[in-house]
Parts: sequence; C-alpha cells; structure tokens
Amino acid sequence: MTTTGLGSVPGDDIREWMRAVLELVDIPFLPELPARPYGDMLSRTVAVLTELAADLQPAGWRLTGGGDARASLDQRRARAQLQEDLDVLEEYAYEYEGPLKIQVTGPWTLAASMERPRGDKVLADHGARRDLAQALADGVQQHVAEVRKRVPGAELVLQIDEPGLPAVLAGAVPTASGWSKHRSVDGPGAVELLSMFTTAAPTIVHCCAARPPIEVFTKSGAAGVAIDVSLLNNAAWDQIAIAAEAGTTLYAGLVSTTGPLPEPDHAAAPLVRRWRELGLDPELMKQIVITPACGLAAAPSPGDARARLELLRRIVDVVGEAADA
Repeated sequence: MTTTGLGSVPGDDIREWMRAVLELVDIPFLPELPARPYGDMLSRTVAVLTELAADLQPAGWRLTGGGDARASLDQRRARAQLQEDLDVLEEYAYEYEGPLKIQVTGPWTLAASMERPRGDKVLADHGARRDLAQALADGVQQHVAEVRKRVPGAELVLQIDEPGLPAVLAGAVPTASGWSKHRSVDGPGAVELLSMFTTAAPTIVHCCAARPPIEVFTKSGAAGVAIDVSLLNNAAWDQIAIAAEAGTTLYAGLVSTTGPLPEPDHAAAPLVRRWRELGLDPELMKQIVITPACGLAAAPSPGDARARLELLRRIVDVVGEAADA
C-alpha cells in the first residue's frame, strides 16, 4: 500500500515542493503551483499542446489556430515555466528510481474549459474537440518522453485530470450565453477520446466529483482511478467494486484538503467500512494508493499541505491493519 498527492499544492516555491514530494510520499509527483502565473492545471496542459496555438483571455484560454509559430506570449510563457519546472525535477530526481507521477488535464475537461477562436467552448464542435484531443495526446507523448529522459530511473505514471467529465456526460456544461447547455456526450464517445491517452504510460484518471464515471475510465484503458471517497454514492461504490475486482488500482482520497486534520483511524474508516460492506477481498485493500481528497492548492499554507501528505502514511498503517484483520 502506497501514498501520493494529486498534483496541486499551495505556495510558489517549486524547489521546496520538489524536495518535499520526494520525501513525503511513496509515489512522488511533479507539483503544480497555481499560485504562480501559468501554474494552474489548464495552463500547464496548454503548455503541452502541439500543433495548436492558444492565448489567455479574461474568460480563460482560447484556441487561436494551428502551428507553434502562432503561439501567443501567454502560451510561450506557460511552456517556459513548464521547462523550468522540469529542470528542477531533473536536478532533484535525476538519480531517483521508482514510480514518478505527472499530471495533465484530460481532453474532456480541456474541451469544456477552452474556447474556440470564434467563441463558445471547444466542446460544442465535434471536430474541434477531436483535434484538441489529438494535439494533447501528441503533446503528452512528447512530455512523457522528455520526463523519462530527464529521470531515467523513473517508472512513469500519467494522471489524467477529468473533473469536468461528469458535467459533459450529463449535458450540464453551459453555453457561452448561459441560456442553454451543451449537448451531452455518450459513454462510448467519452471512452474514445480518453483512450488516446492510456498508452503513453500506465494511466490513472482523477475525478473528485460526486459521481465519477468509473466505467468510462476503465473502458478507456486506465490502470487506476482516483476519487474523493467522501463523495461517493452507492452506485459509484458498486462501480468501484467491479473495477477493483478487475484489477484496477484505486487511488482513495481520504484526507480533506482544508479543515482540521483527522486522526488516521477516522480518515480510514469510510474506506474500510465500505470495503467490508461490499464483501470485497481484504487483500485487495493492500493495492490501494492513499491520497488527499483532491489537489492541495486550497490548503491554507505549504506547512498545512505538508502535514496532510505526512498523514497519508499513518492512514496506510490503519488500512493495512484492517486488511490483515
């Protein structure tokens, strides 16, 4: 049983956080620091895009056309910052051997967040969202290759962040006017784009929404799913059970991102209780990765976020004892 974080952390010191994640969790990750300009998950993902140019508007990122030559100043700055972060990763982790995780925004959340050149979301245009997904998939392949070159001993894990996918599937993403919603996407369509990303490296899909579409994630080829345990309803737990018995790794979010730090046994209790209620093999609990409920950018301070990551290993001990009981 292991631990990791889900990407975002507070503060603006990438060096401090790179040292911290190599020390505090079993699966270190490339930290995202949204407090910095171009440090949020969307900007980092725009930095990875190939063949598509984008600029940053007051409403967010907007596609402006194809070709790197037309990349905006904002996109070039996002790319420069990502390269600087990779330099820090290489400096601190070059001799590291073991699992190492990187994160990118998934194609559906990106399409629901970015605008087309003439307005409204990329999600509205079937061809545009496929082009965006393909450009992202190509960029992710290059990103994975670069990280492997910089950290040769790493066993790379790719995290795809899809917080917006439940709304996409439900037809709940508002149009630009706000008067209507974008047409829903069906499950097979969602699987089709996600499956572009599950061959670059062992992939987990992260969705800390109340109804994560677990079946979509597993059908796309994801090796793991990352969820907020506190939000799961009965239907979601049933899907988790099916996935776990099929060999999918559960990244169980058990530590809230804000508020008082829980005691380890209290934090572990919802997972252990549900596991037993579902009649799942206790041995399968030993394959679980314990994480915070979501990214830690909202934590009140870097020290608080560190404490939440430190708590994860104590929760592992409690869950491990339950698995052996």
